[in-house]
Amino acid sequence: MDKFLSMPVTGQTNFLVSVSDVIAITRTNDTTTVITYNSANTATITHGSVLTANDEFRDSLQSAMTAALATSWTNVVAGYVPPKAVSGIVIA
Repeated sequence: MDKFLSMPVTGQTNFLVSVSDVIAITRTNDTTTVITYNSANTATITHGSVLTANDEFRDSLQSAMTAALATSWTNVVAGYVPPKAVSGIVIA
């Protein structure tokens, strides 16, 4: 069964971000983190700035995904409060 994180986005409703079939979570710059899926789809998350050497957002996202996957199969959506405000999510 698929699982999702419910992620708040500034000025919008929460987005459901899949935690299934993730193969990588990469911080591409100080304000962008990309989730790459096994299907070759991506979710690009734009968030508040983090320091160059700081992977705080990526690590927090990875921990939330791991926790969501460890729950019962009936718990499909897990709430997620990111360490930085999210201003946009693009699924490609």
